[in-house]
Amino acid sequence: MTISAEDRERISKAIHAAEARSSGEIICVLTETSSSPPALPGLIAAVAALALPWLLVAFTAMTVHRILSLQIVVFVVLVLVLYLPRVRTALMPRRARRVAAHRVAMEQFTMRVAGRTSDRSGILIFVSLAEHYARIIVDDGIAARVPQSEWQAALNALLAHMSHGRIAEGFITAIDLCGNELARHFPRTGECPDELPNRIYVI
Repeated sequence: MTISAEDRERISKAIHAAEARSSGEIICVLTETSSSPPALPGLIAAVAALALPWLLVAFTAMTVHRILSLQIVVFVVLVLVLYLPRVRTALMPRRARRVAAHRVAMEQFTMRVAGRTSDRSGILIFVSLAEHYARIIVDDGIAARVPQSEWQAALNALLAHMSHGRIAEGFITAIDLCGNELARHFPRTGECPDELPNRIYVI
């Protein structure tokens, strides 16, 4: 996972600073992949391992013992490589990757944000690295007063940083822009309880 303890601390401070300007709450979630291990990588590895002996018998004079040993090695290596998060995700259709990432984003929003603040003013900033997917999801109280298009600038900044591998900077920029929108629509008045943790969850 490309995020250090120092980056986590910087993100926590950015959340605290954004929330100091409004009554809203921000949660960040980062995941390596949203896709469950599919059967396709295992199938590819099995087919390749099954085909290998036929090729070796036809074109080499290897012993049966050596051929079977190579078959096992090829299967194990292919399974290890093809089940790497980014590789197995690349084998999935783009639409399937987005559906999987969207499902996990909604699950995280339901678990960590939805209905957990007194005025339903929570925001989830979600990133799934393998799927190159990012989303900003807001609770009902915010959605009723702020159109979804208002979060696009924050999302664009997050995606731009992600494309260059600057994950922490992407979160920090998105947090600041979301904080600006929250300050406009949900300005801080007096003491506001901190209802959600000021942190990034790495899952």
